[in-house]
Amino acid sequence: MLISRNKEKKTLLDALKAEESQFIAVYGRRRVGKTYLIRQTYDNMLTFEHSGLANGGRKEQIQAFTASIKRAGLKVDDIPTNWLDAFELLKDLVEKSSVNKKVLFIDELSWMDTQKSGLLVALENFWNGWASARNDVVLVVCASATSWMLDKIIHNKGGLYNRLSCQIYLKPFNLSECEEYLKSKRISVSRCDILEMYMAIGGIPYYWSLIKKGLSVAQNIDAMFFADDAPLKDEFKYLYASLFRNPHSYIDIVNVLAKKKYGLLRDEIAEETGIPNSGFLTKILDELISCGFIRKYTVLGRKTKGAIYQLTDFYTLFYYRFLQKKTVDEHYWTIQTDTSVRNTWCGLAFERVCFEHVNEIKAGLGISGVITEVHSWSCRADKTSGTKGAQIDMLIVRNDRIINLCEMKYSINEFLYTGKDDESLRNKIVSLKNVSKTKYSIHPVLVTTYGLKEGIYSGRIQAVITANDLFKQI
Repeated sequence: MLISRNKEKKTLLDALKAEESQFIAVYGRRRVGKTYLIRQTYDNMLTFEHSGLANGGRKEQIQAFTASIKRAGLKVDDIPTNWLDAFELLKDLVEKSSVNKKVLFIDELSWMDTQKSGLLVALENFWNGWASARNDVVLVVCASATSWMLDKIIHNKGGLYNRLSCQIYLKPFNLSECEEYLKSKRISVSRCDILEMYMAIGGIPYYWSLIKKGLSVAQNIDAMFFADDAPLKDEFKYLYASLFRNPHSYIDIVNVLAKKKYGLLRDEIAEETGIPNSGFLTKILDELISCGFIRKYTVLGRKTKGAIYQLTDFYTLFYYRFLQKKTVDEHYWTIQTDTSVRNTWCGLAFERVCFEHVNEIKAGLGISGVITEVHSWSCRADKTSGTKGAQIDMLIVRNDRIINLCEMKYSINEFLYTGKDDESLRNKIVSLKNVSKTKYSIHPVLVTTYGLKEGIYSGRIQAVITANDLFKQI
């Protein structure tokens, strides 16, 4: 059963109605459901399907490609020795097909592009010199190696330049989609349990498929990460290697960002990793952003040049916080219930969840139709101006001259807003006004799990967003 993905499914189905042949590239991180989307959408409409071999050389790749052509119904006498001849067989298969639209699905295309293989030359020839001149071909290519897809297909500067009909970046699920997925599996858990699971594994569908019915969240996390045969214990070593051909520099950047809650400037990343501050660093950062591992944000009042890069991938954050330490207790997460270590992690991870659900927060505030920019903001203490220094995680700067200052607080009960919280908020508002010189009205917003408990300081908060708001379908 295909959960959500309505927009992506429509794009794939619309290709069948087009008057000319369509060339579609689908990309996204490992385990996000690219292959499942294509198979479920086209179901029995695939004229040809093939997946590259993870570790095969050119000879083995061509042999496997030819075998897939045979399974699709074409009689092949001799196995070709190069990709140009292999794609000639694919042309023969298409020409012998009697269906109106020939859907060709090539999965893990990057694995087929071995050293000096000639694959891209053959693909260019197949599309530019033959398929694009027809009106009955839908070619869908897919790969987990996002850097390869971006370089070789989507941003190709050679024969495939500007040849794609469309591209689909498949994003992880949001909270609402994760809830829908669990319901489809007839697994009943509370929204706050889903939220805690999301903070550990994000919205990767494969990770959610590992959840076992009847186990608590803590037991499921122990089974996924800390048990002897835990399926996600060693996921980190495969995750980045599957996405990037040479993952070392990418991991170096992730490694330094994992140690910085608020992120680093580009110059700081170059200094701490030893990667030259050049176009190569730009490429790596852009690809990490494209895969959803990091985000780039600007501080209110500063130029884009001073943008900060922050690690946002939930699994990676969980790995660095808990798995990198080589924890041996298979019940580690259950033991950590209500400890300072776990509570600190919950606070940080909840902030990341909020940034992944800004549209839901806007909907909860009733400002979905208002043009906004989302920033973080900080200032250092300054004795001259009397500024004490402040850090604001999220500012929603609205076109109607209002700034929503969002305080994100994870709590297992209704959040009690104390005098200490009120003092901190007042300092943030004063610092923001003094340093940024903004003329906008500042409206404090509390984003928390169960809502705000009535108290003597609770009137300071002008709006409250709860976990239920983060689950809304918009």
